[in-house]
Amino acid sequence: MKAIIIEDEKPSARRLNRMLADIGITPEVMLHSVHESVEYLLNHPAPDLIFLDIQLSDGLSFEIFDQVDINSAIIFTTAYDEYALQAFKLNSIDYLLKPIDEDELKAAVERFQVRFRESEKKQHIDFNEIAKMLGNPVDRVYKKRYTAKVGEHLKLFNTDDVQLFYSENKGSYLNLENGRNYLIDDKLEAIEKELDPAQFFRISRQAIINVNAIDDMISYTNSRLKIKINSFKEMDLIVSRERVKDFKNWLEK
Repeated sequence: MKAIIIEDEKPSARRLNRMLADIGITPEVMLHSVHESVEYLLNHPAPDLIFLDIQLSDGLSFEIFDQVDINSAIIFTTAYDEYALQAFKLNSIDYLLKPIDEDELKAAVERFQVRFRESEKKQHIDFNEIAKMLGNPVDRVYKKRYTAKVGEHLKLFNTDDVQLFYSENKGSYLNLENGRNYLIDDKLEAIEKELDPAQFFRISRQAIINVNAIDDMISYTNSRLKIKINSFKEMDLIVSRERVKDFKNWLEK
């Protein structure tokens, strides 16, 4: 089976690559943009299967197929919510919701093998129709406020005022400039999808930081970075090694 990954978030691409390797699939290449994907597909035989993220760094992945005519099977990888995913369900198109689950990945690949590899049928996708049903993620509105229960009261916080979101002892918290931390109901996986990626970055499994809250960045052991945020003392904020390059690119956007 010839497979490729098209995903602009390099840590996500590498994770998917490892997960596929565990089930005996070695993708030929990992591509990260519309431009890069078009260039590759124009100069290489079409793969059997494409794992395709919807929004890439330079546009929607649908734009690839305005320039390249291929009939590869596609499994979408996406952070869209359940309502938007009805677009895929109604069209019987396979998708994997991020963060990708190993069992769901294996099941999707097995469905591909039954439907396409063995029967040699090809998948037809109306990308324009799917794009209309999903709406344009470039125009999406990110979450502006979060609530936290304090005693018998419910407090409201503007997202811009949050220095970081972090997890500790199975709870999720938001931290403000005054040093106060508030327990919230949301998990970091859900919070990450709701935030503007131009303003917030997930530096590790434990923390998502606001670029405007960074006071200092220090080289740390094993090619990692240590982030200093004023008044936050609960834990060390370490950019994991596999995220350092993407973090530096994010800072320069």
